[in-house]
Amino acid sequence: MLLYLITLNLARFLTEEVPTLKEGEHNAESVSVVEAWNHSDFLCPNYVLNGLADALYNVFCEKKKAKELWESLDRKYKIENAGAKKFLVGRFLDFKMLDSKPVISQVQELQLILHNIHAEGMTLSESFQVAAIIEKLPPAWKEFKNYLKHKRKEMTV
Repeated sequence: MLLYLITLNLARFLTEEVPTLKEGEHNAESVSVVEAWNHSDFLCPNYVLNGLADALYNVFCEKKKAKELWESLDRKYKIENAGAKKFLVGRFLDFKMLDSKPVISQVQELQLILHNIHAEGMTLSESFQVAAIIEKLPPAWKEFKNYLKHKRKEMTV
């Protein structure tokens, strides 16, 4: 949506304050600047609202100013994003490999979770990732797991 508003040259209405006329500044040029701003500030939130799902439209349609609408959406989705991060960390911590599935596919599943964690802006060192994968190996791999734990050479994922 932000890229779309940038393309329409409306993105500034998401962050800037409405210009006001100072006393004695009621000339035709100043009035037309404020009118143009108000017109664009009317269009911008309507473009945003048009891009929302119907259920969300009903929640946010009361916001008439672009900045107010954008800040409201930003607050909502930043909170949801924090929830997504917690969910990913939970998936990583709860992940357990099973003897009944191929180890390679389980390692790939764990790597996908780690990739999503990195995509959310959280970082884990490569040595931590290697140690976590070793620790999550299935019970039947106990001896190999002990062998890997005692290796002196640093391993990569």
